[in-house]
Amino acid sequence: MKNVPVALQLYSVRQDTGVDFARTVAEVAKIGYRGVELAGTGNLDAPKAKAALDSVGLEVAGMHAGIETLRQNFNQVVGDALLFGTRHVICPWWPPEHYLSPAAAQRIGEELNGIGAALRAFGLRLSFHNHAGEFKLLEGRPAFSWMLSAAEPRNLSAELDVYWAHVGGYSPARFLRDQGERVRLVHLKDEKELGLGPVNFAEVFTALELIRSVEWYVVEQEQYNHAPLESVRRCFDQLRGWGKA
Repeated sequence: MKNVPVALQLYSVRQDTGVDFARTVAEVAKIGYRGVELAGTGNLDAPKAKAALDSVGLEVAGMHAGIETLRQNFNQVVGDALLFGTRHVICPWWPPEHYLSPAAAQRIGEELNGIGAALRAFGLRLSFHNHAGEFKLLEGRPAFSWMLSAAEPRNLSAELDVYWAHVGGYSPARFLRDQGERVRLVHLKDEKELGLGPVNFAEVFTALELIRSVEWYVVEQEQYNHAPLESVRRCFDQLRGWGKA
């Protein structure tokens, strides 16, 4: 399989970026990450954050933008994505209580399809990032699958978070095999650092090698055994040990 570059979702080190974005991304680059995925820009505005990333050679793998931001500040999202030189815009959340039925999940997919079509006009690709709620079974299928089925693949891709799929009771490897090329980004996450929780990464990487569509591996850490920067260093070292970084 091609060598997939590894990025860090900066939400993992949000307290650090909130104090000093430039210093934090410099540390991220020293660890060995090739890129970052944005969820805000900490204590800097977007142009200064772009300059800080450029100064340490980090690419922007993608940027998260909430559904209200996509609805109300679409032009700003486009402008930021073009500024940062990324083609991936990711909607990171939907209230899980909205997954009431297949039809309800499909309506969400239809709205995201429209937003994705509008982004595509600017050369951008929309993905949806799951939590556990998207794996609620509706007539035997995950809500996430119903969402994707209501959208054109060119307008809506998936950013699979393997840990949250597991928490939701669904095999992330199965989802990867089922959705194939719809998955362009993947969040590599475990309960603590990578390899210290319940996710079966051997199965995940076998599925990733089968589908061959993922453009970035994105590490995200939400629970910590150590300081955040140390935790994400350990995650990267684990990937390197697995031959994935």
